[in-house]
Amino acid sequence: MNEPLWLLLFLLLTSFNFAEAQQPAKIPRIGFLITSSPSAIASRMDAFQQGLRDLGYVEGKNIVIERRHAEGKLDRLPALAAELVRLNVDAIVTSGPTATGPAKGATSTIPIVMTFDDDPVGSGFVASLARPGGNITGLSTLAPEISGKQLELLKEVVPRLGRVAVIGTSIRQGTEQALKEIEIAAAAFAMKVQYLNIQIPQDIETAFRAAGKERADALLVLQSPVFNAQRAQIADLALKNRLPAIYPRREFVEDGGLLSYGVSISDLDRRAATYVDKILKGAKPAEIPVEQPKKFEFIINLKAAKQIGLTIPPNVLARADKVIR
Repeated sequence: MNEPLWLLLFLLLTSFNFAEAQQPAKIPRIGFLITSSPSAIASRMDAFQQGLRDLGYVEGKNIVIERRHAEGKLDRLPALAAELVRLNVDAIVTSGPTATGPAKGATSTIPIVMTFDDDPVGSGFVASLARPGGNITGLSTLAPEISGKQLELLKEVVPRLGRVAVIGTSIRQGTEQALKEIEIAAAAFAMKVQYLNIQIPQDIETAFRAAGKERADALLVLQSPVFNAQRAQIADLALKNRLPAIYPRREFVEDGGLLSYGVSISDLDRRAATYVDKILKGAKPAEIPVEQPKKFEFIINLKAAKQIGLTIPPNVLARADKVIR
């Protein structure tokens, strides 16, 4: 081989290898399907992003998050899920069961990570917790008995509690089971339960008027996507009606509510990042077990207690994970 030809081949091969080496690594793109507004889920997104950072992912640097918010308009979720599918994201993270359903309807191939669900098997999202079997995995609250515990806490704070109003959304998975647990606990306390079904935000004030008409002594708020963007309104109405109220998540108390007891959703959001990491590294959702909650939290707002003239017993205060003064 003459020298000019050899030199040309060398230069071509070197250029090819250099160009190959310079090809940028594909940046993973994650979809996040959210039922509520950006402000309503801000703390949860922070927890998810922290979970990603703990695993070495930094948004805008080596991972992209495509957020799609339904702003409480649940009929928008199927279209938003379809949009994420068209973007060909590497995985879709859902903010809760109300978002998981539309995501499942939009794709059977893109991995879906649930940040939480009360009963993933009952919801039809997975075949079993140990082996999900399809394209969905993630985390489960699986703790309907929490509602009974919430009623016990209300009874400790309001010893003469005889009638409790319960607000929730009947179409939400988990509401029926939670109500059964409340009825069991209420029977043990010889307490009457008034269930008020709220389907849209406009039903909230109507429900409070109904609770007042029946002379409810306290209020128990169940998980519902309808309430996520209405936390401050619900807390304010409870205070105006002088109703001691217990909520399922700490955000309600941070927005002015009295008490909250439940699974730490932000902890589940943080842990959801580990599922994303596993999927990006090649694991199949069908084989990644659904995990249950590890962290529960009890929050008390003494400012709210003072507004309604309620004294929180010292033994209850001592059990709180956080007290807002």
